[in-house]
Amino acid sequence: MKLLTATTRYYLGLTLGLFALASLLLYAGFDWALRHEVEELLYNRQLHVQQQVARGLALPDPAYADNLDRSFQPLPLGYSDTLLLDPVEQEMVPHRQLTFRLQPVSAASAPEWVTVRKSLVETEDVLAVVVGVLGVVLALLLGGVVALNHWFSQRLWLPFRQTLVALRGYDLQHHRALGLPASSIDEFRELNQALNMLSERLVRDYESLRQFTENAAHETQTPLAIIQAKLEQLLQAPALQEDEQLATVLGDALGGAQRLSRLHQALTLLTRLENHQFAPTQAVPVALDQLLRERITLLEPLLEARGILLAWRVDSPPPALTMHAGLADSLLQNLLHNAIKHNHSGGRVDVQLTSRFLEISNTGPAIKGDPTQFFERFRKQNAASTSPGLGLSIAQHICAYYGFSITYAFTEAESRHLLRVQFA
Repeated sequence: MKLLTATTRYYLGLTLGLFALASLLLYAGFDWALRHEVEELLYNRQLHVQQQVARGLALPDPAYADNLDRSFQPLPLGYSDTLLLDPVEQEMVPHRQLTFRLQPVSAASAPEWVTVRKSLVETEDVLAVVVGVLGVVLALLLGGVVALNHWFSQRLWLPFRQTLVALRGYDLQHHRALGLPASSIDEFRELNQALNMLSERLVRDYESLRQFTENAAHETQTPLAIIQAKLEQLLQAPALQEDEQLATVLGDALGGAQRLSRLHQALTLLTRLENHQFAPTQAVPVALDQLLRERITLLEPLLEARGILLAWRVDSPPPALTMHAGLADSLLQNLLHNAIKHNHSGGRVDVQLTSRFLEISNTGPAIKGDPTQFFERFRKQNAASTSPGLGLSIAQHICAYYGFSITYAFTEAESRHLLRVQFA
């Protein structure tokens, strides 16, 4: 719900409540005033009749037959309401009446009770006009509130909507702050100033992190490469052929350096993915079917050594993807290596590539644990494994980077693991 909609509801609710209360009070006040006027008129008629009788004159003739009644039977005294038939309209008409006892002039005459009446039709007409006027005023008031809030939305809230548009289109990779303009409204001006300061700090922090990542990747990779090269040279030295224990120690050191190099490359890639350091301009159309064929060809020696059969097929047409070529290759490499690593000797890997998804399934023992945790960093089923446990985490980050979805499933009947990347 929008802010203006919420405030408008409160305004309308308060307006309707106050207007209803005011209408009731005004109606009651008008009704009381008009009835009081009618009662005062009836009382004046009573005084006039009593004065006429006291002077020995006959009772005055009423304008209409129903306006004055005489009775020698006792009647309730005071004001009351009654309904009388209108001979012209043929409908019941409300009247206000006053009954009083008329004292005879002579003692020999019997007392009588006189009732004078006044139609209330005029009173009801006045009240109907008042209620109608109140209804028109209410409609105009509500319409004015809605129109005023619409004007607020179009004019006064325009700077706020412009700020939202700027925030939705903001990209930190452009290395520049928001640059929101100053508004004439104090609250919006303070909001834009705070957002500008925040974006400037983000740009500085992002640039520092980017430079640190690049420097760390460059400065640490070179020493690691030197260490590996020196260890390989030492292992090829003739003197080590006679010292098997030292050769074993150097072999372990070389293996550790290689694992550290792979870990460094994987973490650097994850950091660049999380910080969106792959510019959109670096994305190119990728022939994923051709890239898959090349990657499988490179893995054939490993498959033969493990005794694993790999079958793959590509359904026409192949997927038309636009992404960083290095990330596409890394995605395929990590998924295929995962299928081979968690397989057994004489197992099988099946790969299917369509325009909508990439599916890789492999045989292998059941894996314990929550499947959703398999994509976490350093998640390894075998603690003694030389793998850093970042393959599936890298694959998930690449998929998230391009809006793909990746899911895992295990079929107990066939003892098969299945990873599926949904492109759309």
